[in-house]
Amino acid sequence: MKELPPLPVTEILPALDDALAHGIAAVLVAPPGAGKTTLVPLHLLGASWRGDGTIVLLEPRRLAARAAANRMASLLGESVGQTVGYRMRLENKVSAKTRILVVTEGVFARMILDDPGLSGISVVLFDEFHERSLDADFGLALALDVQAALRPDLKLLVMSATLDGARVAKLLGGAPVLESKGRSFPVDIRYRERKPDEKIEDAMARAVRDTLAGESGSILAFLPGQREIERAIAALEGRVPADTFVTPLYGALEGRDQDAAISPPPPGKRKVVLATSIAETSITIDGVRAVIDAGLARLPKFEPATGLTRLETVRASRAAVEQRAGRAGRTEPGVALRLWRAEQTAALEAFSPPEILEADLSGLVLDCAAWGVTNPASLSFLDLPPTPAVKEAKALLNELGALHDDRITPMGEAMRNLALPVRLAHMVLAARERGQGMRSAEIAVVLTERGLGGNDVDIETRLARFERERGDRAARARGLAKRLAGKDTGRADAQESAGRLLIDAYPDRIAKARGNGQFTLANGRGGELDPVTSLAKSPWLVVADLAGRAGRARILSAAEISESDIRAALGDRIINGRHVSYDPARNALQAREVTRIGAIALSEKTLPAPTGEEADRGVIAAVRDHGLDILPWSREAAILRRRLTWLHQGLGDPWPAMDDASLQANLEDWLLPYLEGTAQLGQISGHAIAEGLRALVPYDLQRKIDALAPTHFEVPTGSNIPIRYEAEAPVLAVRVQELFGLGTHPAIASGTVPLLLELLSPAHRPIQITRDLPGFWKGSWADVRSDMRGRYPKHVWPDDPANAVPTARAKPRGT
Repeated sequence: MKELPPLPVTEILPALDDALAHGIAAVLVAPPGAGKTTLVPLHLLGASWRGDGTIVLLEPRRLAARAAANRMASLLGESVGQTVGYRMRLENKVSAKTRILVVTEGVFARMILDDPGLSGISVVLFDEFHERSLDADFGLALALDVQAALRPDLKLLVMSATLDGARVAKLLGGAPVLESKGRSFPVDIRYRERKPDEKIEDAMARAVRDTLAGESGSILAFLPGQREIERAIAALEGRVPADTFVTPLYGALEGRDQDAAISPPPPGKRKVVLATSIAETSITIDGVRAVIDAGLARLPKFEPATGLTRLETVRASRAAVEQRAGRAGRTEPGVALRLWRAEQTAALEAFSPPEILEADLSGLVLDCAAWGVTNPASLSFLDLPPTPAVKEAKALLNELGALHDDRITPMGEAMRNLALPVRLAHMVLAARERGQGMRSAEIAVVLTERGLGGNDVDIETRLARFERERGDRAARARGLAKRLAGKDTGRADAQESAGRLLIDAYPDRIAKARGNGQFTLANGRGGELDPVTSLAKSPWLVVADLAGRAGRARILSAAEISESDIRAALGDRIINGRHVSYDPARNALQAREVTRIGAIALSEKTLPAPTGEEADRGVIAAVRDHGLDILPWSREAAILRRRLTWLHQGLGDPWPAMDDASLQANLEDWLLPYLEGTAQLGQISGHAIAEGLRALVPYDLQRKIDALAPTHFEVPTGSNIPIRYEAEAPVLAVRVQELFGLGTHPAIASGTVPLLLELLSPAHRPIQITRDLPGFWKGSWADVRSDMRGRYPKHVWPDDPANAVPTARAKPRGT
């Protein structure tokens, strides 16, 4: 073997030899550029413990796998496919001579499931483990299981640029942690906040132009996704120097285009690479000395409640932006420009969340069942899979016939063998039975291989373009589709639409138009399309993919379908029944006969309004959904509620709570027994509502309501003045003349609770608020009297009101 070039990781190779010679696992932490991806596998070729066994190197992406294999092969003076080979979904380059096999993480999980003994493999290297993909976590959990039960001689090495090495080492049974400091040049971190109204692609294009003018070398710029990259390239067209060319780098590109993006620029040329997070780790782009970072990433988020995985644009983690900036200092001092404020960096999450905590786990649960594991949490995961996601995955797999009593079924085995997401695997198998295997397989390939057939929302359009595409990737994809299609067991009289085929994958994502590009999905979610697109005018869709938050989810891929196809394919899911709902415009209940599938009404017919018990139950549901204000509260009922509220706040249990939440939670106890079967809420008796509230009070306390919280207070003139019950204290608003002659402060509840007096002028305007009437007579009354005498000369304003005659008139009788 040729002598390997000295790189920073070279220094720890002796320690690595010792760790793996005397143990079965190790952790290697080394920054980008240290050489761990290429030098470590090549070095292990000479390890005595390896024998003739294969070294398997796991990479998170195809680009990284190809780049690593090409680099190692060139160091050996060979071509890929000899000592070093690679295997991925659409491309293999291996031979009988291959001893270092580079695979993507998903391929390794299938390798170990198909051959639990990992025959002929000596060591497995998990590269860039800090990315914490679901496949990497699952692959390591399976490898640890194999190591413990079948292959105690199997060596495992977990490698990462930024990782909590101690935590991984503990998972590996206390494995040693080796650290390589790496080699990098200083990077000048600069900040330039994007304008609030500026699109991210426009801000990036402006930053690229400025950096080209002020710095030398090539530029690596990070954007969240393909759409932003394409728009930024369009914004740069014709606006960069003649010696500079701009190239994209994202997962949906052809392999040769990805390889071209990371290759060195021609002599005398500069390169601008606009990339997604695909370029954060695993690969090196020669000539880059400037990095521009938008600070964003696009991550999948699974919602167990709806079974949907949506793409969400989020702030990149602190670890990610540090990795990105480090790309500028790989070969010489560099510059990293961040398009946000400096102080915002500290607020970023330390690491991106592990995919296992955010992902759809249906594929993992199916693979675990094939492994003989009914509870995924029993495997050695660094982070345990969330219970809600596991529960949702099992429910889906049971619905698809892949599991029964947590055991894999023949259907489940057939689905797993297709190596597709479980929904698409079910679609292909169902389509085979109808003689539609090839077309369904093409749909599955187009949906799982980003960029094939373009990026049109309409899957039919993408299929048509895919059929016309030429090139290695398209040819390999068609070969994969042919293998997935297998042999149709049915006879097709005609080619089914993409929408009809997709129903078998996404029955819960039938979508009905609401107008202006808005759709309601059967699972209750909403989705939207640009109103100018052709699909926006379709009455019915099957949605395969969405992005964005629940309130404004953007439909990324869908196919048109007819209502007749929906009814034919999903007849067992269609429910026909009587439905009672509340009409706010009429404040009344209405009954309809509704034929629905999930949250979507296929058809409905108005029926006579409900009566009797059905109406009463409808009222309860309406109040629970729309609030207590839709009831016709009488003055009696409203006052009683305020009195009872005051008693509960002052005395607590068993006086009942009267807040909205408490009353809505107990509608069956206090409101339902007093309803009389009307669908018109305005006809409900206010007295009945009051009686219902009173019934919530324990029987022995009901007679104390009036004594403790009276509705009125008798003042010295003999008038019964209503008491106003408010949050802090009951209020008595009374003209001051009617309290003349009263030497004590008015109180209720057997004299224990003083009323808050709102003293009024003869014109019923407030002149004073007091909790101490005797103190008022002796104190500020003199000032009030002086002012009031001038305003109301026809009324009596005595010097000593505590001993004066009360009056409700302008002058006392007989004067």
